[in-house]
Amino acid sequence: MTMPTTTTTPQTMFDTVLVANRGEIAVRVIRTLRSLGVRSVAVFSDADADARHVREADTAVRIGPAPAAESYLSVERLLEAAARTGAQAVHPGYGFLAENAGFARACADAGLVFVGPPADAISLMGDKIRAKETVKAAGVPVVPGSSGSGLTDGQLADAAREIGMPVLLKPSAGGGGKGMRLVRDAAVLGDEIAAARREARASFGDDTLLVERWIDRPRHIEIQVLADGHGHVVHLGERECSLQRRHQKIIEEAPSVLLDEETRAAMGEAAVQAARSCGYRGAGTVEFIVPGGDPSSYYFMEMNTRLQVEHPVTELITGLDLVEWQLRVAAGEQLPYKQDDITLTGHAVEARICAEDPSRGFLPSGGTVLKLHEPQGDGIRTDSGLSEGTEVGSLYDPMLSKVIAYGPDRATALRKLRAALAQTVTLGVQTNAGFLRRLLAHPAVVAGELDTGLVERVVDDLVSTDVPDEVYEAAAAVRLDALRPSGEGWTDPFSVPSGWRMGGEPRPVGFPLRITDPVEYVPRGAHTVTDDRVAVTLDGVRHTFHRAALPDGTWLGRDGDAWHVRDHDPVAASLTGAAHAGADSLTAPMPGTVTVVKVAVGDEVAAGQSLLVVEAMKMEHVISAPHAGTVAELDVTPGTTVAMDQVLAVVAPHEEAAE
Repeated sequence: MTMPTTTTTPQTMFDTVLVANRGEIAVRVIRTLRSLGVRSVAVFSDADADARHVREADTAVRIGPAPAAESYLSVERLLEAAARTGAQAVHPGYGFLAENAGFARACADAGLVFVGPPADAISLMGDKIRAKETVKAAGVPVVPGSSGSGLTDGQLADAAREIGMPVLLKPSAGGGGKGMRLVRDAAVLGDEIAAARREARASFGDDTLLVERWIDRPRHIEIQVLADGHGHVVHLGERECSLQRRHQKIIEEAPSVLLDEETRAAMGEAAVQAARSCGYRGAGTVEFIVPGGDPSSYYFMEMNTRLQVEHPVTELITGLDLVEWQLRVAAGEQLPYKQDDITLTGHAVEARICAEDPSRGFLPSGGTVLKLHEPQGDGIRTDSGLSEGTEVGSLYDPMLSKVIAYGPDRATALRKLRAALAQTVTLGVQTNAGFLRRLLAHPAVVAGELDTGLVERVVDDLVSTDVPDEVYEAAAAVRLDALRPSGEGWTDPFSVPSGWRMGGEPRPVGFPLRITDPVEYVPRGAHTVTDDRVAVTLDGVRHTFHRAALPDGTWLGRDGDAWHVRDHDPVAASLTGAAHAGADSLTAPMPGTVTVVKVAVGDEVAAGQSLLVVEAMKMEHVISAPHAGTVAELDVTPGTTVAMDQVLAVVAPHEEAAE
């Protein structure tokens, strides 16, 4: 694509920029800074001392301990780091303080350029209630919902009943689906409002909520805008973000198959007007909800005053580096093109790789990245913050990387992305890569028949808790190979895993293994084991796995899926098994932190009653009573850090229930 653009770095460009973020977005920003010849400064918490973004920056500054509140969310420490390194500007990335007007003002007060919109624009668009009122006045259609800020729980409930069920509860501050609750039953409004406030307060420090009409089977389409400080605003087309789970985008593409040129132009102009209405500058995104059956009816939802996670798909179809233009606009440059200069070429699709376990209900996962392969090549781009040895914990957002595919048409881009996800290997941490690959092959996705509820409707068809036989075959092959004699020196015949027995027929060698439940597995096929691969043949079919060894077993990966196969010692398990084992115990479904404890030892509880809340990676999980009974043990308090499967409490059933 040919487009007028600046080919050299302007004299006004910064010499040094501090990146106030971590992970894949910090690596992404650093890449563009390097291409512009600008010195990059990374910041890191103690948890990220050896992170990839730290190693790739020109210099890095420690800003505090692992909790984000004491490091990445500390305005004072970020400004100190900028001052120490001579930074002239701060790029906030996305998440953390990217949409914090106070941080933008603090940067300006410290003589730093904030690479983003003016603080007033952030403040206005960050308040979803004021934002809707502002863009509505500018002629942009908005979703029907509550009006006014600071509504009490009762006022929110009244507004919801007036609008009519179902409704969507949304935090006025922040975004990314955090704190959003779809409520279909008015009877549970109180509990849902309380939960939404907790999540909003934890994620954004502000529990103000609004309520909006829920549009069944909507499509989520957003428009990328770019504005300079000289009054010029253009849009760069749309992105289809309808494939979501729990209100979080997981697949994004550009352009959308839903829009024709007329609708695209109309939505683009509405987005430009929304940006003008708040005096916007830099890269931003205007999000719309669109009834799938009537694309010409679209409603403004919110404006994200930052770079979006899914910005690569727009970059690939426009040929523009959005981070570069964020920096150029922040340095005072004018946009060198008009709306008619913008053309969209080809198709791009992005998949978000997250630390979560689809087989356990997509609960957050963690661990050490033992083996990593991230796809690259013709039409494939991977934006990642990972490297082998990276520790993935529960303190930060679960997104690890993004895999993006580009092609001349949608079918080609989808095919390339499915192949790239099959090549993705992240052993040591469970991810959703295999699930995303299967989702992209679903007939509705291939046909472009999308809506925001599609993933939830088809999720059971794409996730299986069954472990294929070849996985156990590969794990057993690894254990069998480890027992074979090296061939050097004398070999004790009793140590050879041949199954030979004195005075009897040879007995097959079996290995006690466990992924979820213990299995005694006897290898039955041919196999080849190397340091990083295992190939096994079952029923004439050869299966090849990536592998990473651990003292207690091995990780195996194939086609984006991964399994942690542990060695199982039945005797040790019987001796060390939790005294609380059984249906009475409540265990942590994920590594995280206990944030709410609603009961005490001795309390009588009903079946299904919520007792505790565990939070990890900004996600809450409610722990409920398995049956009616009495709280016999309670091993945690608010603030307790817990490991996956750790016993939290025990509910002793009532005698009649036990019988």
